Amino acid sequence: MQKLRWLFGACAMPLGGLASAAVQDMPGGPGVNQLNLPVGVTQISQDIVWLHWLMLIICMVIFVAVFGVMFYSIWAHRKSRGAKPATFHEHVGVEIAWTVIPFIIVIAMALPATRTVVAMKDTSGSDMTIKVTGYQWKWGYEYVDGAAAGVKFLSNLSTPQAQIMGKEPKGPFYLMEVDHPLIVPVGKKIRLAVTAGDVIHSWAVQSLGVKQDAIPGFIRNTWFRADKVGEYRGQCSELCGKDHAFMPIVVKVVSEQDYAKWVDEQKKLLAAAADNPSKEWTPAELIARGEKVYAANCVACHQGSGKGIVGAFPALDGSKIVLGPKADQIQVVLKGRQGTAMQAFGLQLNDVEIAAVIDYTRSAWGNAGKGQDPVVMPAEIKAAR
Repeated sequence: MQKLRWLFGACAMPLGGLASAAVQDMPGGPGVNQLNLPVGVTQISQDIVWLHWLMLIICMVIFVAVFGVMFYSIWAHRKSRGAKPATFHEHVGVEIAWTVIPFIIVIAMALPATRTVVAMKDTSGSDMTIKVTGYQWKWGYEYVDGAAAGVKFLSNLSTPQAQIMGKEPKGPFYLMEVDHPLIVPVGKKIRLAVTAGDVIHSWAVQSLGVKQDAIPGFIRNTWFRADKVGEYRGQCSELCGKDHAFMPIVVKVVSEQDYAKWVDEQKKLLAAAADNPSKEWTPAELIARGEKVYAANCVACHQGSGKGIVGAFPALDGSKIVLGPKADQIQVVLKGRQGTAMQAFGLQLNDVEIAAVIDYTRSAWGNAGKGQDPVVMPAEIKAAR
């Protein structure tokens, strides 16, 4: 039986779909059971695996039956044995058989598949709603209701650049680790309202049985209920641009007690980080805040040294935009630059964060004291939106 399952799994590999087993946190570690769909931790994911086997077995039975009859007919009714051609033209029995049998097969396949697809879209009775926004190339999460209402953050790839550049050995979850995972309680129905801020993305985590396209201007609903505590990984599964491969998803399912502690911590951080763009910030305060914003959002492209990556991302150290009039840099950060990898941060960062990161780039590295307009205030960002 084990060999048969292995054979079926190997035959099913081209059918892909959600079968990216090599990047899932399943028992035994990453990369386990790469020849078949791993069983997830939600009822939907388990239904998908069951459907996979049902369809595969039905197709295999049809394949064996059809080709078995065909090869037997070729062998048993060959001309050398004196077989005479037969005609089934307008044969009532054959007409009924090849109409009824396919109809029964289609119904047998369609009913369970339809039931699962309908269940995937049934978000009624959810315990909490989280808005998921895809950006080039990160995910934004906002808790809409429940105990964590108001909590929001960006989730970026956290694999060290040294690993990506091949200067260090790859870790166990290479390109599949983030700085801020999505935290949810175990056993709760989580509704996801999925959208995008720039191009089409797709939020997909096989272990949770979820794959939902994120389309700018639209809200697409899906849900999951994880039955087991753990970390479950996925990726953007829609080709969304140059750094599509650097857009992982990590969902951390925790106990209700641990979730309550996390919510309390986030509420405190939210209150501490409450930004007032009308406040008179000192340059030192903005620069200190900007260094943190830069490390969270800009360092992957422009590097900690501000030198960028030759041929891919421009240097900020000595940049004409950074050293020039502040209005130009404000517009670039707010609205991005079409035709380049520079995305718009106007919807991702607030006025204080944008002012702070601009001030940091104008005072860091070799830029200190060399440029025009060394200080940008949050109120100026608010006015420029």
